[in-house]
Amino acid sequence: MPRMRRPLLVAGTALAVCTALVLPLATTEPAAAAGTEVRAARHTADAPSLTGDVKLARQPGDNVRFRIDAHGFADQARGTFHVSHHFGKTWGGYFKGRVDCLLTGGPVAVATGIVTESHFTGAPGLPEIGDLRGKRFGFTVLDSGKKDRLGYSWAMDGVPKNSVGKCLGSAPFETLEKGDLKVHHWMPPRGAVKQ
Repeated sequence: MPRMRRPLLVAGTALAVCTALVLPLATTEPAAAAGTEVRAARHTADAPSLTGDVKLARQPGDNVRFRIDAHGFADQARGTFHVSHHFGKTWGGYFKGRVDCLLTGGPVAVATGIVTESHFTGAPGLPEIGDLRGKRFGFTVLDSGKKDRLGYSWAMDGVPKNSVGKCLGSAPFETLEKGDLKVHHWMPPRGAVKQ
């Protein structure tokens, strides 16, 4: 009798192990497939973004701030930007506008926007900015955790004056004193971009 029980015990154990392995696979396979469908649907509805509010690292008395909130791919991007620059107690101002382009690549983003409002107060010996409305400027960001960097299209001009094409900016050469910039990278599948 003890010999008869051993084969039954082995067969019963094998059957229990197989059942335990097969049943979860059968019940989780549709859930896994559904999860994939949800993930794929979420991914197709995704879009790149660039957001943040920062102060550049400058000498005392030279205060430069950038705020940007851009979402969407390429020329379908939307959002706003605000740039302010004050030097000392007399010279300074701001300009702001609407985003018209955004591209991302990993932790890097390039956005452009058209200025809709600007106001600068001049001071003797400092640059005259003038009216910037209608001009397109570019912003480039490297989202590097606590060591983000930012660049802007008027870097070579010294002051904002020359418009650029959509999604064009300079290398992100400026460091930050405070704030954070967040880049969410996303690209549409190849062939999905309309020509």
